[in-house]
Amino acid sequence: MMSILVQKFGGSSMADVDKIRHVAGIVSAAHLQGNQTVVVVSAMGKTTDGLVNLAKELTKAPQGRDFDMLLATGEMVSASLLALCLQELGFKAVALTGGQAGVQTENLFNRARITAVDTQTVHNYLNDGYIVVVTGFQGINTLNETTTLGRGGSDTSAVAIAGALKADCCDIYTDVTGVFSTDPRVVHEAVKLDEIAYIEMMELARLGSKVLHPRSVEAARRWGIKVRVRSTFQLEDTGTTVMDEQDMNAMDERVIAGVTCDKNQALVAVLGMPDEPGSAAKVFTRLSTKGISVDMIIQSMGKEPHTNDIAFTVNTWDLQNAQGLMDRLLGDLGARSVEIDDKIAKISIVGVGMIDRPGIASGMFEALAEAQINIKMISTSEIKISVLVEKSNADKAVQAIHAKFFVAEQSLVDSKSGY
Repeated sequence: MMSILVQKFGGSSMADVDKIRHVAGIVSAAHLQGNQTVVVVSAMGKTTDGLVNLAKELTKAPQGRDFDMLLATGEMVSASLLALCLQELGFKAVALTGGQAGVQTENLFNRARITAVDTQTVHNYLNDGYIVVVTGFQGINTLNETTTLGRGGSDTSAVAIAGALKADCCDIYTDVTGVFSTDPRVVHEAVKLDEIAYIEMMELARLGSKVLHPRSVEAARRWGIKVRVRSTFQLEDTGTTVMDEQDMNAMDERVIAGVTCDKNQALVAVLGMPDEPGSAAKVFTRLSTKGISVDMIIQSMGKEPHTNDIAFTVNTWDLQNAQGLMDRLLGDLGARSVEIDDKIAKISIVGVGMIDRPGIASGMFEALAEAQINIKMISTSEIKISVLVEKSNADKAVQAIHAKFFVAEQSLVDSKSGY
């Protein structure tokens, strides 16, 4: 039986005609090796940004069904051009939209989740010897309406299709050679990882790493699909494989997998809330009903007796809505005021090797102290530690922390000190 290979190419890989020809060469080579080949593509270059800007010239806040109809056209262009290029090279190729490829989503526009993938059409084409090119980032809901999956959704499309097809592997081609210990543009000494666990990659993606979309890693873990992150332009590099931690070779040797920075964070503080049951529930229930995700949360004693202050972080694109909700909620809460700080960044370290290893948090805090960087908020879990710092210090903080764990010879693994 022929093996099934799913390949995904991002916008930078599909940016112009010459790059599309290059991608066609990669795809056709895989096909000639005997693979049944499915290709998932993003829109060309900055096409999606251009479509968003066009919509914003006509409406202040484009959203909903017709906005998805607009955004979906970017991937359709890419898929059609790649299929035409493959046909010109002498291969049987067909371009399918997400809906035509059986990608089914919930009835939500602009950031829908994939609920199922019906692979019958794709299998039929594969069995007839076709290379199947599928638009990423989109699907179809139960009302036969086109939906999009949100930024980075093409990764999720590729992994979900790979899982449904029971593919041997899903290769994510991009403009970097793999997953690094941090952003190489910020830290030149960043280390490329040969392997990384699903759970580590999921946290890194959620905390600011741009290599893979968090939902795609979640899907890979659910389906048990190995994902290889590779460079479209350096094919000799085997990249980074994302897999189950039990299958990795060097888990005992590595304390942390990476350092991330998210500059798209804002801090919202609701001050002077009555210290009584249900106050926090009112805040976070109102946010959740509007689809606003919250990350770091701290509750502390207020300045006035019998009051509390609650501070939490949201993505900057949710800030305006979150602030409006809290302002309208002040009366119901009996709170004093709402304060906003959008000049912050979240710096995080992630690693399965942190579990039950003392000294990791102290090492991170020492690195920031030595760099004269103040910490505004701290959040921890078994495999991550996140701090908020001034946005102006973000790159400096990443450099200091990375040097502590990846460059300096001091070993934190054997440290006897705790958090």
